[in-house]
Amino acid sequence: MAKDRTQSDDFTGPVKRLLTGVLLVCLLGLFLLWRIDSPRVERFRAQVVDTFVPNFDWVMAPVTGFVNVVRDFQSYDRIYKQNQELRRELQQMKAWKEAALQLEQENARLLDLNNVRLDPRLTFVTGVVSADSGSPFRQSVVLNVGARDGIVDGWAAMDGLGLVGRISGVGQNTARVLLLTDTSSRIPVIVQPSGQSALLMGDNSAAPLIDFLEDSGQVRPGDRVITSGDGGVFPAGLLVGSIAEDPGGRRRLRLAADYERLEFLRVLRDHGSERIETPGDMIAPLALPGGATAPKAAEEERSDG
Repeated sequence: MAKDRTQSDDFTGPVKRLLTGVLLVCLLGLFLLWRIDSPRVERFRAQVVDTFVPNFDWVMAPVTGFVNVVRDFQSYDRIYKQNQELRRELQQMKAWKEAALQLEQENARLLDLNNVRLDPRLTFVTGVVSADSGSPFRQSVVLNVGARDGIVDGWAAMDGLGLVGRISGVGQNTARVLLLTDTSSRIPVIVQPSGQSALLMGDNSAAPLIDFLEDSGQVRPGDRVITSGDGGVFPAGLLVGSIAEDPGGRRRLRLAADYERLEFLRVLRDHGSERIETPGDMIAPLALPGGATAPKAAEEERSDG
């Protein structure tokens, strides 16, 4: 067996070398034939091409198919990129639409404010925002007005459009304003036009939660929210913002104040309203000749008579 294998190797070796030499000679001859610049050789080359090239279409079919696949993929890639670009433009259009709606709502609120008459006793002190807390757990700003300007804890602070927060800490020359977005902020509000009472609860987000609604079915996104005045926390009728809805379906408040540009704040002087202990105090005393008023006892006797 070893002898037969050796004879086979001795036979195949020269054959391989012979075929390699023939192939090299053919390639060299083909190269020389294609390099010869002669009319007769040119006609011969043309005849060779006309004879053999058309018969090799089946060889080029896979190459042609692959090229077509590559072109189709490039076309699909262009269509995909165009589709993505159209999606981005659609998102921008939706954002512009939302901005237009917000501007329309803000314009409507401003038009409403032109017809609102606030209590004339609500004067204000304007302060400049000098610093903020810079803490993720407490959201507040510092004003350059304080006790020397008559600032009192609990007074409301507003920017040009809406409520920002309340005074929480007064120094001689400075005062801290606790923002509505702080987690410790709880403000009683009223939703218009339904008149539903609710509680505005800060959660350190740009849109505080609206909770404890009497009837949430009467509240719609875009409804106007103002302070209710309950508990004497704030004067009634101050604009706070408008109702919005988060992806989870919870009611939130789109604040009217521009929290991104808090430069000047107005602190409203609120000395409280007159408390009526008994219904009879709502009736004005009787006027006597000469401009004097009748005593309450005489008034009661007259009513009894």
